[in-house]
Amino acid sequence: MTADSASHASDSASRASDAVSRAFIDRAAAFLTDDYLPKIERCLEKLNDDQIWWRPNAESNSIGNLLLHLCGNARQWIVCGLGSAPDNRTRDAEFAQRDVIPRAELLQLLRTTLADVKSTLRDLNPSVLLEKRTIQGSDVDVLEAIFHVTEHFSMHTGQVIMLTKMLTSTDLRFYDFTSGSVVETWHSPLSGHDQQQR
Repeated sequence: MTADSASHASDSASRASDAVSRAFIDRAAAFLTDDYLPKIERCLEKLNDDQIWWRPNAESNSIGNLLLHLCGNARQWIVCGLGSAPDNRTRDAEFAQRDVIPRAELLQLLRTTLADVKSTLRDLNPSVLLEKRTIQGSDVDVLEAIFHVTEHFSMHTGQVIMLTKMLTSTDLRFYDFTSGSVVETWHSPLSGHDQQQR
């Protein structure tokens, strides 16, 4: 192999690696903003403030606490840990909150947080995925930080969904099977009929 061909092969491998890294980053952002967020929004459409802050026992979290926790985690690990924002998180306060924060305010906080996360991930150079960052007192690589936030958000989104079903005894209608094929419906607001059931 000549020096020119070796250099060309190395450049091609580097571009392929960057493409995979970029795809991973973009897919993580899409899960957060285009999958988990709309599902949580659908849940909040069906709940009032009392239900959002209800907890089954002292050792369990309300939906309100879970949303504060999701915002704190995503901001600390992505916006601050991978971006340049200062980390002012007080993690224990996310679970200690008992005073009702209105649904609209919680939803705005969640949307703003994920918009900042998406912006940070969009600006992230894909070549840094294996570089180390110190986040929450631990040395982690960038890939792990993104993976952590994505799986963490997924886990708590599932808890929000389960609590919503328990509190409302209704089908959240994330999928429509009436056409014979699966149609994802969580990207659309509830119909008037569904709104009346909340």
